[in-house]
Amino acid sequence: MKYEHMTPAVFLERPNRFIAYADLNGIRVKCHVKNTGRCKELLLPGTEIILQHHPDAALTGRSTDYSLISVYKETAQGRILINMDSQAPNQAAYEWLLSQGITPRREVTWGSSRIDLAFEKEGRFSLMEVKGVTLEDHGMARFPDAPTERGVKHLKELSRAAAEGVPSYTLFVIAMKGIYGFEANRATHPEFADALSQAAAAGVQILAYDCIITPDSMEIDKPVPVLL
Repeated sequence: MKYEHMTPAVFLERPNRFIAYADLNGIRVKCHVKNTGRCKELLLPGTEIILQHHPDAALTGRSTDYSLISVYKETAQGRILINMDSQAPNQAAYEWLLSQGITPRREVTWGSSRIDLAFEKEGRFSLMEVKGVTLEDHGMARFPDAPTERGVKHLKELSRAAAEGVPSYTLFVIAMKGIYGFEANRATHPEFADALSQAAAAGVQILAYDCIITPDSMEIDKPVPVLL
């Protein structure tokens, strides 16, 4: 997926989940944060970030001229760029499936949930829930960075679908490179970690892929080992 009108800036502060302030060439600008997660390990004062400018903000009724899309992080493996846009993983997954000759449908109702993607694979109706991962710890990617009851509900729904013979997938889109493995963040949400293990046991295929991230693009790249 591609972005337009991208520009580097420096993060200043995040007074609430939706708004941040950045230094853009010496000017303090207000930004929309496209991720309601905590991201405390990423959004540190003085950190270099990438903003998307919205030149039509006034015409479209936006309250901010900029959105915060990605952030640089210093890791033991070196400096990496992490995409924080919570809408990007679904779009990247959609494009990834298209590249494999699969045409997915978005937001498909199954049971009492809306599952991100549904598609036909080898003649069989299949379901896929997509989760974006931004939390990195010494080369290990973890999800979630905050408790997610919605995530638990989706895993249980997929487990029921798998038990009924519907091929079901949970795809963790790790929005960065330099990762050697993925695991559930049990310390933050034990119930999600349990639900993920139970989903795998029920036949849900647990996938994790890293991404090639640039200041103006994000593309799913290679599989990452999943540690349950």
